[in-house]
Amino acid sequence: MLPVALAVLFALAAESGQGESGEMKRRQQGILTGMPFMAHVSSRSFVDDAGRRIYLAKPPARVVSLAPSITEMLFAIGLDEQIVGVTEFCDFPAAAKSKAKVGYSNPSAEALIALRPELVLAPRDFLRPDLQAKLEQLKIPLFFLEAQTVEDILLQIHTLGKMFEKISVANEVTQSMRQRIAEIRRKVETSPARRVLYVLNSQPLITVGPGSFIHQMIGLAGGINIAAQAGMAYPKLSMEAVLKDDPEVLIFPSGEVETVPRSEQQQWRRWDSLSAIKQQRFHEVSSNLLNRPGPRVVEALEQLARAIHPEAFGSGESAGHP
Repeated sequence: MLPVALAVLFALAAESGQGESGEMKRRQQGILTGMPFMAHVSSRSFVDDAGRRIYLAKPPARVVSLAPSITEMLFAIGLDEQIVGVTEFCDFPAAAKSKAKVGYSNPSAEALIALRPELVLAPRDFLRPDLQAKLEQLKIPLFFLEAQTVEDILLQIHTLGKMFEKISVANEVTQSMRQRIAEIRRKVETSPARRVLYVLNSQPLITVGPGSFIHQMIGLAGGINIAAQAGMAYPKLSMEAVLKDDPEVLIFPSGEVETVPRSEQQQWRRWDSLSAIKQQRFHEVSSNLLNRPGPRVVEALEQLARAIHPEAFGSGESAGHP
């Protein structure tokens, strides 16, 4: 085995001249996980969304997922048998409910390691440094997935397809997603864009902004996010700003975990100067679909599009009202 530092230099040298400068910079941020350096490693090397590099000699036979969206991607490309652990919120598809549970934002190191994973897939924000260090100590590869756009989701599915040698299935999944996205966009493209406020949380008022994939989804669904000028992915808004921007559509997440209660939704009716209230355009969208950057975002996109442009789907204005 080559020393890790030397292996890194070899890997970077082999990649010189490939891709654009931005991609090269990202690749140079990658690190090894202590696994053997192999010839022709490029086909089995992967850079995650934190810029970390891992090398996998073969498809992992045992994988732990630390996010519902990741779990759904794994199932979508046919990896039921390889999934040995998931979070307590991984509830789709039904088979996910029978998998061993390792917590969520505070996963149990003991429970995770006891599953003998050959790969751990996780969102960047949901893994403690001490757990990360423990995995590195045990030479268990860790790969971060953090989607900020719909395209990121498609790319992640392709990456997982390569990791697990499920490329053809991954291609089928993403092609189907692209086709459905294109169909939805065609339906709404002739309608005038409407100003939208997505109420992620009502008290305090938190919405979505640039850097979140829901912001992009609103645009794909034929809406204009009133928080488009915010400098962060999940900005707080004042009611003064909302009244000034006058959204034409209010959208609330609805689900068992991430939801805005109906009682809070009804309180918006007192802002009767808003166009959304005048025109009775306030809707619920499934948080399990929209807040999970996985393969079911196409279903979320259709729900959003129907809420923003019901006329494009032959629906009345009352559809989806809380």
